[in-house]
Amino acid sequence: MDFLLGLDGHTLLLLLVSLGIALSFEFVNGFHDTANAVATVIYTKSLRARTAVVLSGVCNFFGVHLGGIAVAYSIVHLLPVDLLVSVNTNLGLAMVFSLLVSAILWNFGTWYLGLPASSSHTLIGAILGVGLANAVREGLPAGSGVNWHKAMEVGLSLLISPVMGFLLAAGLLLLLQRLLKNAALHSPPVGDAPPPAAMRAALIVSGLGVSLAHGSNDGQKGVGLIMLILIGILPGVYALDVDTPKADVLAVREVAARFTDYFDAHRLEIDKAYQRGALVATAKQGPAPHCDVRGAVPAAEAIQVRLAQADTIAALPENERFAIRTDILCLDDASRQMQDIAPEADRETIGRWREVLRRPTEYAPDWVLLAVSVALGVGTMVGWKRIVVTIGEKIGKTKLSYSQGAAAQVVAMATIGLADGLGLPVSTTHVLSSGVAGAMAAGKSGLQMRTLRSIAMAWIFTLPAAMFLGAGLFFLFAQLA
Repeated sequence: MDFLLGLDGHTLLLLLVSLGIALSFEFVNGFHDTANAVATVIYTKSLRARTAVVLSGVCNFFGVHLGGIAVAYSIVHLLPVDLLVSVNTNLGLAMVFSLLVSAILWNFGTWYLGLPASSSHTLIGAILGVGLANAVREGLPAGSGVNWHKAMEVGLSLLISPVMGFLLAAGLLLLLQRLLKNAALHSPPVGDAPPPAAMRAALIVSGLGVSLAHGSNDGQKGVGLIMLILIGILPGVYALDVDTPKADVLAVREVAARFTDYFDAHRLEIDKAYQRGALVATAKQGPAPHCDVRGAVPAAEAIQVRLAQADTIAALPENERFAIRTDILCLDDASRQMQDIAPEADRETIGRWREVLRRPTEYAPDWVLLAVSVALGVGTMVGWKRIVVTIGEKIGKTKLSYSQGAAAQVVAMATIGLADGLGLPVSTTHVLSSGVAGAMAAGKSGLQMRTLRSIAMAWIFTLPAAMFLGAGLFFLFAQLA
């Protein structure tokens, strides 16, 4: 990080403040979601609270490092490419600050009220709000303010995962009741006595598994936002991965050449797609380059020309790296649109080319992963008490039993792990609380509708509230920029 020594005071201060806000988001995310990962372990007396929270923090720390970056860039690409390629402007920084501050405010508020609200919903709502506000500010159609293709994919993930949590936890509890005949396993804890050894081990392992999965999924959201900050403030250093192998740089050049040939060969089909409305011309947004399917060939050719200068990213002049990143994002977005209208036989090929194309742009330095993992891990060790009681006592009409806690945790761990593998963000909060509700319902414990209504209302209102917060702050920060 020797480049820090060469920064002027203003840039260095802006960088430190920006990173401080981003890491504060992860810290708040940690203590906001901690109880969801360790509630059943604590409530069933499987571990002492302090031990459970510390172990959960450690698992969150390692989860960030093990999770990859697919979820990080799934979140980032909710924003339209025209806004992403403006990230190195004051407007781009106003966008990032709006996302972070609105997410922190809503997360802190729901934590203070003891509501298991979703950090994922909060951040995604803020992103949608900022995208729509930017479209209004630029006089563009609302539909151009958000990458709705990606938004629908993410929204479906957030909608389906709690339903899966409820149904699968209910089914697993019924299976446990059939297989495990010890009545003590299906009863709430009495006093401070821990559960039987095998059940205790299952609760501890699954609880720590949820923490690991939470770090993997939620930690990536902070990674994505920090990368936007770094690209915006220090584009010459972070616009592209300077450690991209030579073979990958060559592969990007080759793929750009293939895209040039492909778009040239299908020019007639592209014109017809515009005529029938299958492709829509995008309006030019502010000073950003015009990213459009018709602009794909110039972008592809520019990539080839610039990467012909050097066989590694590190060898490229710093003042050219952001331009290459912009061309890659524009070409990728055009290719995504082309993929939607291409013949079925071509779609898989285009998808493979896009993966190769994005390799230098979708990355995170080790120090970013370390910083996010520390912030999330430390945050996880704070503030757990407010939500543990909600999970343990206020969802069902009776207290949570050992088997109900285990069923909910195992399902949450598996669901979040599957989402990580698919590169989709999910809500640890909603997956686990819906799993507890499903286990309570299957165990005929009854459900406290007042609590469920509060959780449901938080689920329903988080998205629009975060959208309004994000949009309002964006208008404010954009005026100050």
